[in-house]
Amino acid sequence: MTEYVTDERAAGDRRARFEALAHLVTEPLHRYLLRRADPDPVDDVLADTLLVLWRRIDDVPGLGPDAVRPWCYDDVMPWCYGVARGCLANARRADRRRRSLLERLTWATRPGVEEATDPDHSALHTALAQLRALDREIVLLWAYEELPPSRIAEVTGLTANAVSIRLHRAKKKLAAQVERKTAARPGHETDEGQGNGRSSR
Repeated sequence: MTEYVTDERAAGDRRARFEALAHLVTEPLHRYLLRRADPDPVDDVLADTLLVLWRRIDDVPGLGPDAVRPWCYDDVMPWCYGVARGCLANARRADRRRRSLLERLTWATRPGVEEATDPDHSALHTALAQLRALDREIVLLWAYEELPPSRIAEVTGLTANAVSIRLHRAKKKLAAQVERKTAARPGHETDEGQGNGRSSR
């Protein structure tokens, strides 16, 4: 019983620290993001930032459970700006990947495009055709209609979590199939094994 009470007290303390932090930093972070991004994605990036702050509340300067002095705005704000900057960078990378896939999907599904004109996009079109119908629909709703998983869930009747899982798996399958088809095309040069100083990831 004592252990349960201790855990409850720790959880309550953690929640109180986060709520106090969120009250202080949400508006400055919102302004920070608005100055660096289009308004549309700002709320999502801010939500991601607050989620990271919740998960890492013990890492915020002055907010750890063993903090020896009261924390203040100047202690926490630079660290929180760094988190927001990272979340914005992640959002931009995700948007670039989505736009790249959308561009390739648009090209691959244009009528009259022959395989020989663009093997890469043809490979993507072939890979799309190999997905299950529902997975293909989820990918197209995400790429063409730019719907998030919560909205795709409304269209398909799945849960948002199920959509996220299917979308993640479908994109991995697409990437793997396209890579297999395009990696070893005859006459296609690669820099594998060349001493160009770049490391593979």
